[in-house]
Amino acid sequence: MSSAQAEGHALVADDDVRNTTSTENEPLLGGPGDAIQKPDAPIVNNLYLGTGWLALIGLALLLAIVWSAIFTHPLFPLVSPHPLLQSLGTVTLTLAILILQPTSPSNPEAKLLGAKLHAGLQLLSLALFIAGVAVIETNKHVSHGEHFHSAHGFLGVLTGVLFVIQYVVGVLMWKVPAVFGGEEKARAVWKYHRSSGYVLLGSVLATVVSAAETDYIKTRLEVKTWVVALAALLVVSGVFPRLQLNKLRIRR
Repeated sequence: MSSAQAEGHALVADDDVRNTTSTENEPLLGGPGDAIQKPDAPIVNNLYLGTGWLALIGLALLLAIVWSAIFTHPLFPLVSPHPLLQSLGTVTLTLAILILQPTSPSNPEAKLLGAKLHAGLQLLSLALFIAGVAVIETNKHVSHGEHFHSAHGFLGVLTGVLFVIQYVVGVLMWKVPAVFGGEEKARAVWKYHRSSGYVLLGSVLATVVSAAETDYIKTRLEVKTWVVALAALLVVSGVFPRLQLNKLRIRR
């Protein structure tokens, strides 16, 4: 092989490496590396990398809408805490996704830290959601209120079941991989866990928007559905474009 041919093969090999790296770092929208944590960068940066800042604006808007509405109207001990807790649960759930999304296998320390923060935030969000459900269920029991009388109620139950399954499976894959037959098989389940996590976020946001159509939120608190929908849309616009194609085993 001549030196020119060898150099040509080397250039092709280098291009293949760059193309592979680019594909692995390519988000759903944007250029390669736009939503990847840089080496030695603080992990808090993961929250706003790429389009993440849009999600943060959406979360801030959601909290502003719900909390201002609650505290500028008469408080009801067995009703008012429900939207407060559920809005906080939605925020922590989204932050758990944002903090882990940009981590890369090439940075194992950051990835491990991201996984720990992700699990902790997910546990907190689960606790907040459970507390919120406990409040409203207590109210229904005391007032003999009707269950499942709205789309919000049905979506809430469905989302709650999905959340518990998602969290349990995630913890088992991480801490007890033997349940799945070992680490290799547990890792093979990760892509499904990631995909279902985004489905769960969509379900949570749909539940939040549907809450704006309930009598308490719409009539008593006078919250506009379109404003809540805008907050949810901003969260979607911030989170989903950062999907890492390689983590979902997707190639363009």
